Amino acid sequence: MLKPLLIEIGVEELPAAPLLKELKNIEKKYVNILEKNSLLSDFEFYYTPRRLVIWHREFSTHQPDSVEEFFGAPLSIAYKDGKATPAAEGFAKKCGVSLDEIGTSTKGNKEVLYYKKDLKGKASVELIDGIIKEWINSLDFGKSMRWGSLDESFIRPIRWINVLLNDELVDVELFGVKSKKETFVHRISRFESLEIAGAKEYFDALKAGGVTLFQEQRREDILNDFVALEKEYNISIDADKELLNEIVAITEHPKALLGSFDEEFLRLPPEVIITSMKEHQRYFAVFKEGRLLNKFVVVSNALTEDYSKVVEGNERVLRPRLADGLFFYDNDIREGLSTDGLEKVAFFKGLGSVKDKVKREAKIASALFDKYRVDAKKEDLVRAVSLAKADLTSEMVYEFTELQGLMGYYYALKQGESSEVATAIKEQYLPDGEDSDLPSTPMSAVVAMSIKLDTLLALFSINEIPTGSRDPFALRRAVNGIIRITKEYGFEFNIVKSVKELASIYAPIDMKKLESFFLERIKQYYKVNPSIVEAVIASSEREIVSMGKKIEALSNIASSEGFSESFSTFKRVANITKDIDLSLKMNVDAKLFEEDAERELHDAYKKVASSRYDSYEEELDALLGLKPELDRFFEDVMVNADDEAIKNNRKSLVASIYKSILKIADIKEVSL
Repeated sequence: MLKPLLIEIGVEELPAAPLLKELKNIEKKYVNILEKNSLLSDFEFYYTPRRLVIWHREFSTHQPDSVEEFFGAPLSIAYKDGKATPAAEGFAKKCGVSLDEIGTSTKGNKEVLYYKKDLKGKASVELIDGIIKEWINSLDFGKSMRWGSLDESFIRPIRWINVLLNDELVDVELFGVKSKKETFVHRISRFESLEIAGAKEYFDALKAGGVTLFQEQRREDILNDFVALEKEYNISIDADKELLNEIVAITEHPKALLGSFDEEFLRLPPEVIITSMKEHQRYFAVFKEGRLLNKFVVVSNALTEDYSKVVEGNERVLRPRLADGLFFYDNDIREGLSTDGLEKVAFFKGLGSVKDKVKREAKIASALFDKYRVDAKKEDLVRAVSLAKADLTSEMVYEFTELQGLMGYYYALKQGESSEVATAIKEQYLPDGEDSDLPSTPMSAVVAMSIKLDTLLALFSINEIPTGSRDPFALRRAVNGIIRITKEYGFEFNIVKSVKELASIYAPIDMKKLESFFLERIKQYYKVNPSIVEAVIASSEREIVSMGKKIEALSNIASSEGFSESFSTFKRVANITKDIDLSLKMNVDAKLFEEDAERELHDAYKKVASSRYDSYEEELDALLGLKPELDRFFEDVMVNADDEAIKNNRKSLVASIYKSILKIADIKEVSL
């Protein structure tokens, strides 16, 4: 029989960040627990800052009956001379029955002991308490807390529990709180608990009490308010996705309101205002024709007919925040960008100060600038690197650490630095994520690449290598950034040779570990069949740009029609050449050919090998195009001829072809 099931866990206000981080796992964990209890059914999960809710429109009142089978030892072991052995007795004990009740069955072509037990499903009302406990305890919000005299902990204290199966209360106890047929609505509507008769009354009570239970409805309400405000005031609201998710998580009755601040604060860089509003006040920025306005949008959680006081209060709170920002900004401009004080800022134990880091970055940047023959003034590069970390000592970056680099850009322009220098300072940390923008100029790219390389090499030099999920200095992200920059600008960078050239200014580095670290990131970076990347790595290619081109070339060809047929032929080529040292020159003597098939293959290969190609894909396609000649060769020619010279000549011909393919990828590593 199917009946509705409502589960509501009432809590003190949940912090948004840990809730949103765990959100993707909450339903999965509940599904796993239901499956384990044979009670899986469709459900919906809702959350507000004060409650976690699961709603089954139809939930089975009983587990299904089931059969449990037990297989024991073969009869030849279970019985000796007609008498039961300890193996048989132990099996009967395990099944909880006498030996007389044990039967036999066939398993793996052997007759073995067998017992079948019919299990009657339990009433779900007996299991719900355990299911809820296991689900709540499985949730990982990071930090948790204890309250009262409890030894158990949760992200926030649990204050009420409401569990109804077909409108009947189910006895559940969590953290000393027992389930009751009651809930809590919006505090402004009613502070005390509210008794409810059943699920329908529950949903009606929340709605009447100012609680929008469904998170997607709250999101839609906020966005609809945004649209209405934009139309009314002819403005554009930056509906920051991350901030919107947070607002949805911390409100039960959202209402978007338009506030304003003094125009004098628009002297601040837009990013300072936006960051201050977003990080400290959870406000959305407002624009008109692409220009930041002295307005903001706050999403209220109040229940009222008159929101004017709410707007006034938020305007009053924002003003001192922006006033502090303006004070910091003016002070920083007066002081100007300076590296004084960076020697007192530690980078990492054993790696000196930030000033020491800047010196290392400058050496790397200079080397890369010369290597890539960047079309820019070298004095601009030197200036950009020397000033890149100067804003770390500014008052603004001390207050808003996320603005480092960006404030350096504004301060550099204010003190008359060139736009090239200022831009390189601003973009020094790019790319800082998978979808992040890249540096906009080659000089900026060199600066950003130098900073990432120094962080990487310096930490590897003191054996601070990421393990597991631990990566406090984001070295994986640094390598991803280097991959993206080199690919975008065509900067040749060999992860063995280039790194060795730059590593001389550091303590000895385990180059094998560093190479493996780079290769692991390359494997993760390219979203293709992993064996494609492995095949290119096996070819010994270590230059990042070429590796990328080869991976893309092999991936395109491997996904094309007919590749699987070619693959089998070239797999055979690889097997024939597995005992040949392909690093040696392959000497093929046409005078030793005896069959037309080997002459045809040799002629076709020479033509392919002597041609010029515009891409690796074109070259690999041409080499794989030798399949017909290779198939005829394998059909008509005995490779392992009795004559040693002829045998070696034939193997050298086949090895020459595979050696050419190996310049792009070791194709035998590909798994289809």
